[in-house]
Amino acid sequence: MRTRQWGGTGPEVGAIGLGCMGMSWGYAESQRNDDLSVTVLEQALDLGITHLDTADVYGDGHNETLVGRVLAHRRAEAVVATKVGLVVDDLVTRTMHRDGSPAHIRRAAEASLRRLGTDVIDVYYLHRVDPAVPLEETWGAMAELVASGKVRRLGLSEVTVGEIERAHRIHPVSAVQSELSLWTRDPLAAGTDVVGWCAAHGAAFVPFAPLGRGFLTGAFDRPTFEAGDFRATNPRFADAAFAANLRIVEAVRTVAARHGATPAQVAIAWTLAQGTHVIPIPGTKNPRYLTENVMAEALHLSAEDLVALDALPTPVGGRY
Repeated sequence: MRTRQWGGTGPEVGAIGLGCMGMSWGYAESQRNDDLSVTVLEQALDLGITHLDTADVYGDGHNETLVGRVLAHRRAEAVVATKVGLVVDDLVTRTMHRDGSPAHIRRAAEASLRRLGTDVIDVYYLHRVDPAVPLEETWGAMAELVASGKVRRLGLSEVTVGEIERAHRIHPVSAVQSELSLWTRDPLAAGTDVVGWCAAHGAAFVPFAPLGRGFLTGAFDRPTFEAGDFRATNPRFADAAFAANLRIVEAVRTVAARHGATPAQVAIAWTLAQGTHVIPIPGTKNPRYLTENVMAEALHLSAEDLVALDALPTPVGGRY
């Protein structure tokens, strides 16, 4: 796989990363298989996917521990990103609260280092801004982790340009992570152009859920999800909305057919086309889908393709 530089001065990473959350919680949890997930993580590194994205909240530490099993013998091959700022209240219902206090930041970083089995985190994100704590205090505590050598770079997740700039004045923002896909384009919108801010300031933009939480793969012809699956309560997957949103998938299939590609590959290639600083992290716990996703890096979408994809309608059902 070809590589992309992390922002303007960071390391070279595979153009496509791996979102690890679904290996631990959120989607079809009855299918969780830790040994298979470790195999997928190993396969990802073999294929040139060097950017592994996790968080302390995913499975209340489970996901970091899972990633740590692979880092134990392949640490030098991976650029590891994890996150802080969300705390699990109930693992079964996935209820949580925000905590951006400096004391929590310091405790959580030490816990993440232990679970990952490493002495340094490559990219440490503030998972969500805590409205009860000034961002400057949270970010200052995270900057101290860089100064102490426990973290290499800092990032923000799901933030506004104003929040990015407030943090950036204190310590460089190396990456911004947010949902971006053919059916969630908020970070590209005029006035909220987070993708553009990253390009102008030498930061990586990391789209999560570039496959529309599986919808854009075309794998679903009707919404059937087990209890506890995030999508079971997502309004975009509700019956009426789902049926209306299938027209988006049909348009993606049309582009895919022109290239002998899959809808998933088109969806990932579209995110890659948003800028050379964009590093999508599609998630999977299936070896076949991982291989399919990697092949999206070689898919070149034409100007005609991009016009057609950019004209796709806004999904029915709101963002969540």
